[in-house]
Amino acid sequence: MSRSLAWRRVLPFLALMILVALNLRPALSSLAPMLIRIQQALGLSADAIGILTTLPVLCLGIFAPLAPWLTRRLGAERTLSLALLLLAASLLVRANASVALLYLGTIGAGAAIGIAGTLLPALVKRELPQGADLVTGVYTMALCLGGALGAGFSVPLADIFGDWRLSLGSWAGLALLALIAWRWRMPHPWPATDDAPRRGPRVRVFRQALAWQVTGYMGSQSALAYIVFGWLPALLQKRGLGEAEAGWLLAASVMGQLITALGAPWLGRLGRDQRPTILILLTCTAAGIVTLLQAPLEWRWAGVMLLGLGQGGSFSMALTLIVLRSATAQLAGKLSSMVQGIGYAIAALGPLLVGILIGRTDNLTVITLALLGFVLAAALCALLAGRRRQLDLDDHGRLVTRHQ
Repeated sequence: MSRSLAWRRVLPFLALMILVALNLRPALSSLAPMLIRIQQALGLSADAIGILTTLPVLCLGIFAPLAPWLTRRLGAERTLSLALLLLAASLLVRANASVALLYLGTIGAGAAIGIAGTLLPALVKRELPQGADLVTGVYTMALCLGGALGAGFSVPLADIFGDWRLSLGSWAGLALLALIAWRWRMPHPWPATDDAPRRGPRVRVFRQALAWQVTGYMGSQSALAYIVFGWLPALLQKRGLGEAEAGWLLAASVMGQLITALGAPWLGRLGRDQRPTILILLTCTAAGIVTLLQAPLEWRWAGVMLLGLGQGGSFSMALTLIVLRSATAQLAGKLSSMVQGIGYAIAALGPLLVGILIGRTDNLTVITLALLGFVLAAALCALLAGRRRQLDLDDHGRLVTRHQ
């Protein structure tokens, strides 16, 4: 295949990946700046709001393992189409003054994102095996950009439409656009039937300490990410900032993630292992948290940039560790399923904990210490997961952890 023909094939697929990835965060980040408005409109308690921010993250972990099962029966392309359709429908259902429908739509959106997010890395590996690492960086940047769009435009859209429900529902349009483009540009073959029994050794990555170390890091840093998505605007409003400015500060933080989302994996490969890079990023995250919640408000823009730089790189390194700690594509898939499924279930505890704390106290120092606790947990896991170790199969097909 000539270089020009290769690029003609690669660029449309890359554009589709970006468009789909843009949809995997606005459902989360668009809700955060309007939590207080929604709470007042529906008469929800602080605990009920905490559950609302926790549900989609929990669904990411619960429904991620469903993606391989659906792929075997429908094919990867049809499964992704189904996820995008579910996402669009759920966003419309969530845009409702009914508390039950608000929660139902939130669960559906989380399920759709969990399925789609699990599919994308496998599709990238299949379509672009030689450039999977670069595309992963671009995909991570698109995730961050989608989060920034949701955070920055949710309040202005609510003001334009005169209704927070229309603002939340408007993001269904982006999901429908991605669905139409995906159906139009990508073939949707049915999976090949294979009646032959599957043979070979059963690989159980959950028996390896390294797998749990990577999972712990993913879960801890993701808990911080979803606390920021779900609660940062509300916490900033408690400090006296307006609703719109709090949303734009969250958007600025997420935009800052674009820089380190692409650069951190490259930086992580320069040293002997990934521990120094991850610890620097977590230090930026901790500094951003303290600056935003404890320092004078005049420092808020510096705080959101520190937070964004730290969190973007931390998330990107979590995805990179999945690849670096796996010797084969098969092991990478199994490790990815464990890391994302269990990791996001752990991450769901973060927004829930902050929601409980907000319902019990107005002391931001207590909340700051809780957030720093997640930073510390991520750092401890990174000290182990960041070492030069790799999951591999020995000559007898048994899973082992090798020193590199």
